[in-house]
Amino acid sequence: MHIRPVQFVDTPIGRDGEVARLAGGMQWFAGYEVIDGGAKRVVPIAAFDRTLGASDERAAKLHAAITAARPPLVLGERTLRFDQPLVAGILNVTPDSFSGDGSPDDPVSAGVAMAAAGAALIDVGGESTRPGAALVWEGDEVTRVEPVVRGLAKAGTLVSIDTRKAAVMEAALGAGAGLVNDVAALLWDDRALEVVAKAGCPVVLMHSPDPAKGPHGDGKYGNVLTDVFDWLETRVAAVVAGGVDRANIIVDPGIGFGKSLQDNLALLNGLAMFHGLGCPVLLGASRKRMIGALSNEAPADRRLGGSLALALKGAEAGVQLLRVHDVPETVQALKVWRGLRDQALVGG
Repeated sequence: MHIRPVQFVDTPIGRDGEVARLAGGMQWFAGYEVIDGGAKRVVPIAAFDRTLGASDERAAKLHAAITAARPPLVLGERTLRFDQPLVAGILNVTPDSFSGDGSPDDPVSAGVAMAAAGAALIDVGGESTRPGAALVWEGDEVTRVEPVVRGLAKAGTLVSIDTRKAAVMEAALGAGAGLVNDVAALLWDDRALEVVAKAGCPVVLMHSPDPAKGPHGDGKYGNVLTDVFDWLETRVAAVVAGGVDRANIIVDPGIGFGKSLQDNLALLNGLAMFHGLGCPVLLGASRKRMIGALSNEAPADRRLGGSLALALKGAEAGVQLLRVHDVPETVQALKVWRGLRDQALVGG
């Protein structure tokens, strides 16, 4: 059984007992879509305790996770607060990135500029995860990312390392990275879980159909929303059992990885369900192929409008981290969104 927050409202004012706050953020909702097998029904928040929460242990557990505030991550002198959406800037130091933003001439300056434009952290990657991309030897990947991570950390920028290789994780963490972002959810490299647990650092676990083989396996889903939720729920439990603090886990539904256009749209429309995992949620939809599929095959470098639309969709669903290429534009869009939410929350 799964529950998805629905019936979002502008303000909780005057609606005590009728609405609930989503993950301690800026969104409030008045009901749950309850998915039980193939059946669906909507249960109002006002009736949840007496009709479902008191009689179904799983429903009560999911409700508690969905409505609990996410504690901030304190990473040295930097703190990531999850009461509003944050931007993670993508910094690819690869020659073959799908997005057309391959390694810049001065990646450290590019990363610092993104931070100055409002990115809460910079996600550095040295291996393309586009379909058909060649595997990069871990030594070459370390050579690409380690000096960039070190330079950004020295400049005071919070850095995450986008890799599935344990040796690259170790090198980047040693150079000053504060988080690991793994498209394979620590399943591609046998040592990855050990490295993250030993470091005690936060980690992003992304869904893909067969991460041990590669991020773009063929996904065969009964219900993509509940299937991805269940996969992440199982993976979070396994990573916690492997020694990682649950408070250090961030989840990513993996938009574009082993999913059709219809699958991606279903996941985006159902994003709020993932708060039931009790972890901050990261959305990486910037410049993805689905935008081109919906806009006359626009190439990757002409997908800004679609990327902003998906970022705001994530914000509306309470997503805490938005991984994007276009930092200044996304930050501006979120500032306007935040202004609208602030005004709505005071009843105007």
